[in-house]
Amino acid sequence: MQNTKLKWIYLAILSVVWGSSFILIKKSLVGLTPMQLGALRTLFAATFLFLIGFRSMRTIAASDWKWVAISGFLGTFIPAFLFAFAETEIDSGIASILNSITPLVTLILGVSVFSIRFNKNQFIGVIVGLIGCIALILEGASVNPNQDYWYALLVLCATFCYAINVNIIKRYMQHIPPMAIANGNFIVLVIPALVVLFYSGFFELRVISNSIVQTSLIYISILAVVGTGIAKVLFNKLVQISTPVFATSVTYTIPIIALLWGVLDGEKFTFYQVLASGVIILGVYLANRNK
Repeated sequence: MQNTKLKWIYLAILSVVWGSSFILIKKSLVGLTPMQLGALRTLFAATFLFLIGFRSMRTIAASDWKWVAISGFLGTFIPAFLFAFAETEIDSGIASILNSITPLVTLILGVSVFSIRFNKNQFIGVIVGLIGCIALILEGASVNPNQDYWYALLVLCATFCYAINVNIIKRYMQHIPPMAIANGNFIVLVIPALVVLFYSGFFELRVISNSIVQTSLIYISILAVVGTGIAKVLFNKLVQISTPVFATSVTYTIPIIALLWGVLDGEKFTFYQVLASGVIILGVYLANRNK
């Protein structure tokens, strides 16, 4: 299949998977702390990836490991904790909306730091998508006035991590198979995750007898295997066959899925948020149409 068609298939799959991740984070936090969630998410995903693709790391040259390690921390480890802490105060739908500024950050960093060229259509599309995101944020704030939006800064920090990571993959890891990148990321993260989990108090919990913790572990395992493990491989491939802006435009469609899950879970969703979501889709189209 041509890359032009394949990239849209990857985009659709990642939209559904990552759009569902925010509600899974919310459900996991019922029985786990943010530190426990972030560490377990990393460890579960690492276990899954090692089982299906551990040998792929043979393709990573010694000189590439520094970029693989940086990519692991910026693209997976740090954001996992940032989103977990953020969703202790703000709705899962709002967190997904704030995540949508990632393409704009990617554009700015790509041009200013990584010397990656972007065309006019991509720039216009990013701006239009950002307008839709701002509209969603403002409407969400009016619907949920009691939420602590200082925690939204944690999501914004995560978007910078994602933006740097996607540019690193595009600039320095084009020649590495996506499965190898994902496994390399997690082999670096296993020890830090174990350290965090040990000091988080997780091993003091009575997991076997605590049904709430057991349920949270089910949610986090789904999040780790599908939302982190499988999605990580797909996203690495998407970056390689498209552009950084196209790859991160998945953050435009993620909020639509996340908001739908939020509504089903009792979060408020208004007609104006529907309109803003339409503007976001328009931004994705404008950023990726042919010249």
